[in-house]
Amino acid sequence: MRRALLTALAGTALCVPAVDRAHAQSAATPVPATLNQLMRGTLYPSANVVFAAQDVNPADIPRAKDPNMATDLLTTVFGKWEAVENSALAISEVANLLTLPGRKCSNGLDVPVKNADWDKFVQQLRDAGMTAYAAAKTKDQDKMTDAAGVMTTACANCHNKYREKRNPADRCK
Repeated sequence: MRRALLTALAGTALCVPAVDRAHAQSAATPVPATLNQLMRGTLYPSANVVFAAQDVNPADIPRAKDPNMATDLLTTVFGKWEAVENSALAISEVANLLTLPGRKCSNGLDVPVKNADWDKFVQQLRDAGMTAYAAAKTKDQDKMTDAAGVMTTACANCHNKYREKRNPADRCK
């Protein structure tokens, strides 16, 4: 019986190594957001939380009237320093989405995931997120200022090459 089941399963996805299944899934998974939408919807808000922690101690930020419905991450039920930690981790995690094939820039060009410098810039962003996470765990604003500097550099490196073009049609080149 067991042999018959294994024979029946031969050639199905269950027999494909996990790495191959993950690659096949990512190749088939649609990438609905443009790079600009991904930036504005995830990285920009998360970075703002990290940047805010260098100017205002998150522990001193009051919770929203209804913290379960708050749109300011620092005032939610998961706010204060926890929001800074979560936002820093989100930056590192979302960096992975910047490497998915099929994502488009707002001008319709493919995100340059095959460019060697793109991988370097994405890794810098991942590292900046982890630097911010480590700083947030200390709850030390001076460390957050240093981490924000690392993040600013990581963002600027990529933006200077791919975003800061006079003509938006030239972005992502």
